[in-house]
Amino acid sequence: MMKKSLLMILFIGVAFCLESLSQYQGRVEGIAVDPEGNPLEKVEVTIISQKVPTARFELTTDKHGRFVQIGLFPGYYQVNFKKTGFAPQSVEVKVSIAEATKIEVKLEPAEAAAALAYSEADKLFLKGNKLYAESKFAEAAAAYEEAIQLNPAQWAYQMNLGLALKKMERTEEARAAFAKALELNPASFSAAKEMAEGLARAGNFEEAKKYFKKAVELSPDDPDAFYNLGVSLVNTGESEAALDAFLKCVQINPDYADAYFQIGTLFVGQNKVKEALENLERFLELAPNHEKAAVARQLVEFLKKSGLTL
Repeated sequence: MMKKSLLMILFIGVAFCLESLSQYQGRVEGIAVDPEGNPLEKVEVTIISQKVPTARFELTTDKHGRFVQIGLFPGYYQVNFKKTGFAPQSVEVKVSIAEATKIEVKLEPAEAAAALAYSEADKLFLKGNKLYAESKFAEAAAAYEEAIQLNPAQWAYQMNLGLALKKMERTEEARAAFAKALELNPASFSAAKEMAEGLARAGNFEEAKKYFKKAVELSPDDPDAFYNLGVSLVNTGESEAALDAFLKCVQINPDYADAYFQIGTLFVGQNKVKEALENLERFLELAPNHEKAAVARQLVEFLKKSGLTL
């Protein structure tokens, strides 16, 4: 009877944690070189936040081919490189708290016609970014699509097209753009995350978990990625694997309140009352005013009345 009662109270919705902010900052520093390893001066470098595309920084390399940008909030950024006579390059980097993210990019010479097309594509990309920042998402998407026609190999164009389409709620087209971005840049955490979140919103948790797994592989110290993986696993009925993901989440971030709630409810399902109480009480300690706090308090009261707290 006890087991049945415990299992019945597990019908509680789970939600994805899609964003988190930090009060701390990091920096990016790097060098641009030619195919022989010679430093390239006056390379235009644009750093764009994947979380807040309106947050962008523009600088150029010095005579040693180096650049430094400080004051960046933790998260993922596109770093775009452009120089006349060379094919543009774009990489994704992760900025961590109070650390320097170091990168080196090699620019390949481009023939005059190709360089002209790349330059025009880059102008369209920057135009799209400006329109996106102004919330003109349809116009931004059109600019990105034009840029893709001129340079279909640039993953960043596809990534930003997906973001614009997402804002327009053209979800299937957005997922197609993110899939193409990930195909062009398999190391892109942001593309994997966007793919996963889009599939999860559509209720396709079986496919979503594949991309969340890729996200945690690409960023094994990202608590949000593990939390979202756990939510997908809950929805595919893989409670043990979900528990592992949530436990990893709080290992990375011991103050991740939502994960403690999920851990607690999963332990309830396993009739591990002591562990369930510990995690639900930790959740309430961290987030006493959370929307799920009332449910957590009911669970705690129920478990304590069960008499199986030892």
